[in-house]
Amino acid sequence: MPILYILLAANLGVIIWRILTRRKETFKGNRIALNCATWILAGIDAIVISIIVLLVCMFVLHWYTRVCVIIAGALLEWLLIGLMTQWMNWKRLILWFIFAGLTAGAIWGCYRYDQYLKDITVPESFNYATYTPFMPDTLAEKLDEESSLRFSGTDSLPRMDGATALYPVYASFAQAVYPDLNGLEGYKIRQTVSCSTTGWAYEKIVDGECDIIFVAGPSEEQESYAAEKGVELVYTPIGKEAFVFFVHPDNPVDNMTLEQIRSIYSGKTTKWEQFGVKGFGKILAFQRDEGSGSQTALERFVMRDTPLMPADKENVLSAMGGIVEQVSPYRNHRNAIGFSFRFYCTALMKNFHVKLLSINGVAPTIENIENGTYPLASDFYAVTRSDADSNTLKLLEWITGPQGQSLVAKVGYTPESTER
Repeated sequence: MPILYILLAANLGVIIWRILTRRKETFKGNRIALNCATWILAGIDAIVISIIVLLVCMFVLHWYTRVCVIIAGALLEWLLIGLMTQWMNWKRLILWFIFAGLTAGAIWGCYRYDQYLKDITVPESFNYATYTPFMPDTLAEKLDEESSLRFSGTDSLPRMDGATALYPVYASFAQAVYPDLNGLEGYKIRQTVSCSTTGWAYEKIVDGECDIIFVAGPSEEQESYAAEKGVELVYTPIGKEAFVFFVHPDNPVDNMTLEQIRSIYSGKTTKWEQFGVKGFGKILAFQRDEGSGSQTALERFVMRDTPLMPADKENVLSAMGGIVEQVSPYRNHRNAIGFSFRFYCTALMKNFHVKLLSINGVAPTIENIENGTYPLASDFYAVTRSDADSNTLKLLEWITGPQGQSLVAKVGYTPESTER
């Protein structure tokens, strides 16, 4: 702040010097020195203002607010140069105030629009805690018969963890085979049946903090982390799920090819007009954070060898529900496209009303997942360590058996074997 005060005082000094120099009868200054001081100070002003604008833009998420901040910085530099050179007469000063007022109004409008988006009442996002097993009002599914596997209270229970979208599945497993944990508080149950999301779950099983995780396939970083720690992971497929892309319900696009999706997420296609869709402007392609199950699926199953474009920070969402919410009508991003897994969009986030796209002309339905025609259907896994204890192996055997697979289907996923 002292530097800004000094700079302001220097600007005022040059302005006064310029005024006195013009009044020849009062003061005869060195015009060459004055001009040098003016332009040196103008250069310093430009550097300082540019740094301030850059710092402000780093903390501003939306491009339209950044544009307004840049214009405000340019107007301030225009004013300082105009005053120091006496170029700024009354007419130009009035014009400057008009532009400044419009810019201030635009910045205020951007702020209010951002507040409007934050204040919109949206449906409640998926709360995995509602599936906590053994709670009186749990949404976890129950077997229609007595489980063939039931651990006792004295057994060492396998510690579960996994992806948010798969929590309803493994919470149902726990309710079927674990002893009744109803005497425990919800958060204590969730220490045994945890939901840390995909990235953290992979780290926890490698570090020995859990025994079995339920996730999509690993990213290269997750495989490397296990190798660095000398841990061998065993991947047992327990069901199939569709990786889906979705758009705003107003978007007329119903189908895309894999090549078109790659073109969007590689940055080659940037406008909906390139697909014949008018009035939707630039494509807003949301992504997830690195290491999440859906981001890994995008890179492995869709992009493959095609480089993924770097995303702006406001377009990378850490929460799985966030990407569905942003594309839904509640956030007014009519030009957006996002991705997730079918069950998460259609069951856990169903109140947000996004439109799932067909890929290569095939819709992401359970039937098309089962018959193998949907091109982005893939396995999800129960992942264990190669040195898993006997109870974890018993649980894994039960999950891949008829009862475990029936729960996979009952929750709403496609079991690994359709013979159930």
